[in-house]
Amino acid sequence: MSLLKSLGVATTVLMLAVPAVSFAQSERDIHQEEANRELVVDFYNRFFNDHDTEKSAEVLAPDYIQHNPGVPDGRAPVVEYFSSYFKAHPDYKSEIMRSAADGDLVWLHVHSTESDKDQGEAVVDIFRVNDGKIVEHWDVIQPVPDKSANDNTMF
Repeated sequence: MSLLKSLGVATTVLMLAVPAVSFAQSERDIHQEEANRELVVDFYNRFFNDHDTEKSAEVLAPDYIQHNPGVPDGRAPVVEYFSSYFKAHPDYKSEIMRSAADGDLVWLHVHSTESDKDQGEAVVDIFRVNDGKIVEHWDVIQPVPDKSANDNTMF
């Protein structure tokens, strides 16, 4: 038997043994995604740039889930944590460079700095929104280096 015929039989057997997997997405609600993106961007600017931790945090769910290991879960502990942080770092700012939404997730690509002299960090924040509240957060943080192997910047 030729190799092609062998492969054909093996492929047919494999296809019969493995259930079909559908990668089709459900229909997107672009209006809801944009509302989620606007909610997160507004919260982020008010919280991290205006340091309005109390009022802006009203969009955080009371049982807000935090995946950054240095920050506690829950709206009240997050407000307390960052209120203290902003007192120690009054010039802290986070410039949103780009944002995107898909379903209930909103991504922000951010340049955060503690002062004008700080090169800062490149941050990707991911928020999950449910019923007009931010319910969960993940982040990836990378320092902006003094030198780079390319001329592309991190933003």
